Amino acid sequence: MDEIEIPQYFLCPISLQIMKDPVTTVTGITYDRESIEQWLSAAAQPSTTCPITKQPLHRDSDLTPNHMLARLIQAWCIANGSHGIDRIPTPKSPINKSNVVKLIRDLENPVLYMNSLKKMDELTSESEKNRKCMAETGAAKAMITFILRRFREGNTTGLEEALRILHLTWNPTSENKQLFKENFEFLQSIIWILKTESENSQTLKTQAVIVLKMITEIASSSLFERLKLDLFKELVSILRETTSQQAIKSVLQTLIEVCPLGRNRMKIVEAGAIFQLIEMELSGHRPEKKSTTELIFCLLAQLCSCADGRAQLIKHGGGIAMVSKRLLRVSTATDDKSMHILALISRFSATREVLMEMLSVGAVSKICMVIQADCADYLQKKARGILRLHSNVWNNSPCIQVYLLTRYPR
Repeated sequence: MDEIEIPQYFLCPISLQIMKDPVTTVTGITYDRESIEQWLSAAAQPSTTCPITKQPLHRDSDLTPNHMLARLIQAWCIANGSHGIDRIPTPKSPINKSNVVKLIRDLENPVLYMNSLKKMDELTSESEKNRKCMAETGAAKAMITFILRRFREGNTTGLEEALRILHLTWNPTSENKQLFKENFEFLQSIIWILKTESENSQTLKTQAVIVLKMITEIASSSLFERLKLDLFKELVSILRETTSQQAIKSVLQTLIEVCPLGRNRMKIVEAGAIFQLIEMELSGHRPEKKSTTELIFCLLAQLCSCADGRAQLIKHGGGIAMVSKRLLRVSTATDDKSMHILALISRFSATREVLMEMLSVGAVSKICMVIQADCADYLQKKARGILRLHSNVWNNSPCIQVYLLTRYPR
């Protein structure tokens, strides 16, 4: 393929790849549909500019299929098939609102509903324009109605598709927010899905926790107050069993959202979250999981604000060691939470055994390093406070430079 010269007008001006579905904008320039739709959808304002001419181009501008160019590209690809050029699939026509309305109506039909769901699922995966069209036609509300109906019937058929469509077409308008804000029955339906075991339960649960995260971002505090211990046990179980980073992050973000309510914090601790969070970090930190570590420490810091949370972290043989190991090694956000956890332990849970463990696993050394490193002033202040509080216990340790402790006598 490298030896063949591709005609310049076959290439999309944005992606610089052969156009699969050439469309012409009102400015007269032809682009690949996917590329120009992404350009338009990424615009912060309703009106943007044409990438080539810089003329005004509205986000909802008509994109006219360039059939002549599409046929030329297809013929060229077929003629050069022996050189490794793949044939371009025939582009699908974009959907319109009347198509979506019909698909939503078919969800009520016991014979057609599954075909309708699969078609909607396929369309949402194809392009941003399809997702936008479905969102504007009320796909999210239709999916909530469908999920509630399945919940009342105790039937999981079609739920994976419905949850995925809901996630991809969700638009946080005030009308949509009302669908979630006080809808305890819908929350119950998501909890029911999380507890359901089936052949595709892992995929189904991944989609369910993504939607649960959406709910907790906008739900009222009265909804949070009604959460039960079994939900938190199920979420911790997902952290233990899943390998999906998307599911893990959704669970962590959900727990962080509901944790500030005191009773929920106690339930999360009781569900065994602290032990599982520590185990996740001890299993090995990789650079691509930096954001996950930040979420884990954000949640741990909240859970350690209660006595039971600190007790669970201390009880785990690697808890204090893991917290100190991550200090100064991941990010400033993790440093902040690590120091907060160590400060809480040193102030409220500092038995002699705990203080000696902090010394033996290197936590005290790390606290001293915070003072010496180029850290934020407030972190250094926390570090000095911890050293000042327990310098009488750590004074004789050969592991610590003496001057760091003697500078902060109690």
